[in-house]
Amino acid sequence: MAKRNNVSRINDAYIEQYDAQVKRQKRRKKKLYRRLMLFGMIVAVTMVSLVTFHINQRVKYQDMQQEYTELSSELTSLEKEEKKLKEEIELLNDEEYLLQIAKTNYFFTEEGEIVFKLPEEDASY
Repeated sequence: MAKRNNVSRINDAYIEQYDAQVKRQKRRKKKLYRRLMLFGMIVAVTMVSLVTFHINQRVKYQDMQQEYTELSSELTSLEKEEKKLKEEIELLNDEEYLLQIAKTNYFFTEEGEIVFKLPEEDASY
């Protein structure tokens, strides 16, 4: 059996005013929740985008740091090679060194000289 409503509302100006105030409070509360949800979503989207940007920057930084170490090691090897080549240029400007290279590699000899070239590798037998 359904419960009967034995209480009737009084249609008084005060009651109508009170009902209007309750409705306004409910609408305000509803608007407040909507604004807070919108603000929360904006904050969440901003945080996610900032975290994503930060992670991407860290990955780029690690890649650049690795590239820097590779390039710095390549630079040191190139500097060593440059130093060797400069020393070789200085040696090639020396006539005695040029004569020694000509004698050993190209078998140029002065009169009465004999040049023996020995194999650099050991025999396999």
